[in-house]
Amino acid sequence: MVEPVGNQYIAARPVYSELWFDEDHEKVHRYHKTFLDHLRVCFSCTPQKAKKIAFELFPIISWLPAYRLKDWILSDLVSGVSTGLVAVLQGLAFALLVNIPPGYGLYAAFFPVIMYFFLGTSRHISVGPFPVLSLMVGGAVLRIIPDSETPVNGTLTNNSLTDEQRVMVAASVTMLAGIFQLLLGVLRVGFIVIYLSQSLISGFTTAAAIHVVMSQLKFIFQLPVPGFNKPLGIIWTLKSVFEQITDTNIADLVTALIILVIVFLVKEINERFKAKLPAPIPIELIVTVIAAGLSYAFDFKKKFKVDVVGKLDRGFEAPVAPDLSVFQTCVGDGFSIAIVGFAVAFSVAKVYSIKHDYPIDANQELIAFGISNIFGGAFKGFAASTSLSRSGVQESTGGKTQIAGFLSAIIVMIVILAIGHLLEPLQKSVLAALALGNLKGMLMQFKEIGVLWKKDKYDCIYEPEGVKIFRCPSPIFFANIGFFKDKVTAAVDFSPLRVLRKRNKALRKIRRMLKKGELQVTPKGLICTVSGVSDSDEELDNNRIEELDQPADTKDLPIQIDWNSDLPINITVPRIDIHSLILDFSAVSFLDVSAMRVLRETIKEFVRIDVDVYITGAHDGLLEKLERCAFFDDEIQPSMFFLTIHDAVLHILVKKDVAASSPKFKPIMEKQSKDHYIINTNGGLRNRDFKEPGETKF
Repeated sequence: MVEPVGNQYIAARPVYSELWFDEDHEKVHRYHKTFLDHLRVCFSCTPQKAKKIAFELFPIISWLPAYRLKDWILSDLVSGVSTGLVAVLQGLAFALLVNIPPGYGLYAAFFPVIMYFFLGTSRHISVGPFPVLSLMVGGAVLRIIPDSETPVNGTLTNNSLTDEQRVMVAASVTMLAGIFQLLLGVLRVGFIVIYLSQSLISGFTTAAAIHVVMSQLKFIFQLPVPGFNKPLGIIWTLKSVFEQITDTNIADLVTALIILVIVFLVKEINERFKAKLPAPIPIELIVTVIAAGLSYAFDFKKKFKVDVVGKLDRGFEAPVAPDLSVFQTCVGDGFSIAIVGFAVAFSVAKVYSIKHDYPIDANQELIAFGISNIFGGAFKGFAASTSLSRSGVQESTGGKTQIAGFLSAIIVMIVILAIGHLLEPLQKSVLAALALGNLKGMLMQFKEIGVLWKKDKYDCIYEPEGVKIFRCPSPIFFANIGFFKDKVTAAVDFSPLRVLRKRNKALRKIRRMLKKGELQVTPKGLICTVSGVSDSDEELDNNRIEELDQPADTKDLPIQIDWNSDLPINITVPRIDIHSLILDFSAVSFLDVSAMRVLRETIKEFVRIDVDVYITGAHDGLLEKLERCAFFDDEIQPSMFFLTIHDAVLHILVKKDVAASSPKFKPIMEKQSKDHYIINTNGGLRNRDFKEPGETKF
């Protein structure tokens, strides 16, 4: 029995020893598979297993037959063209980071995309050059084929020989990184990505962005700055720049500064008004066309002695075998490039997979990027991952599948085969400015320092009707927060985000049908007056997924909607059978910043579908830590924390009036006061038949 008396309660339950408990409840023994059992499953071969392996190795088999040609082809076409144009410019710009001729950046923007189209599991990322990876490859290139410290009266033949050697080194390092990624994918070690926390990736990419800025100074000032691939290389680079600052090419400097300002301003506009803009303004394309046109029309190369892209070879070069001597000296570079490239790509792919609600496979992503880099390196490209800005263009312009990525590769191919010569008068300082403009997001990660400064297994236990209790017997941090969220979703048997989106889509359809007169409000609810409704989810979605993630607003409707009751025809929303979720944090001794962010998002998803969330047993200081990290807002309040599960359950029973409405809970009023009553659970809080033994009151 449970007797609340004022602010206290008295719990009465059977007294169990270990022996008595084992007598009443038979222990379930779990069968553990032996090593032979695992081998038997691994080497067995059935038609179903063969089909599953084929679908895993070639994900295109699963999504291409289901491609909705009429609904998606236009969006993918627009997205592919927009992404392809950006990929061309970024390929040229990032080739400068690798210290090879810009034209080879086009190969890096073409070949990996083709392979990922067949092997990748993400539908929205744009595969190709990434500035951090390009810088890492460039570091290996400079270490093996360094710049000459003193100017040499060499010929174009000497320069071209150096370029060929550097291209070969970059291609070999790229193939080595691809081999590492392929081996890691075959060995099924994609789980390593969970040990790369968001804070670690942010810190690494921010530091790399600073190195990228330093490496582009020589193109912006047009100075012969050698590469310093040694400790404190940034200091030596700045020293070399300032020693030659009087030799700066003013035309290149002014051009780069103007483009940097324009690119930063337009990217800020794209970010602030992304909800109102049908697509991001393609500022890279606009400034490139203008800069190339002006350079050609006024002959900047002769008048101002600017450094231009120069001749771009038309067509593709023959594939080459890697240089094994490079393999021996660049094992560390290849492995680090493989890990960083995969971590960045998988992080971006995970964001879009959650947003658009489809699964991705870390091991298959390793295989896809491994083969893509091996293939790209064989054709003299350099390491590929994904660019945040380019992926943002592909997704925000309406890209639905990797058909958009394939079309972007076709745009790159057209430039390589036909119109590349139009970019020959483009200044290298313009490409350097574009490369720096794409680092805006990475450099802005410095703002996270202030926030960061302030601040294993899972199972469920039995709970009252309408309440789900989830116990977390381990610390929660970046490595297991994804597992935590998956287990919570499995415990409640529904995805709160998917339910919220379904409800908001249903509300859009209901409002549209009410406006057209296809729905009528009656005392029994909403009644559909037509036989069928043709609106598809695609039409209702309209690429505004962010709006679907907001709380359902039914204030403007003439009736209160009960989502668990019968809804009008053609409107289906998943039903949920719980109203409260209790998270038992009594064993959670640690919660890091990454876990806080995901926990906050998860709680909001439940709150927005009217499922109250409570946290019990939190360790001392957790509440204060959450307040310092701005965890709470209008939707998440500190009042959700309770000392014990029992406190939370009693609060829910009173709040939801379960004690008065459910036959499992028989109220017995002992006093004429609403604050004093007894709740007889009759075993309702336990998953067993209740027997009336002798009771002990505590």
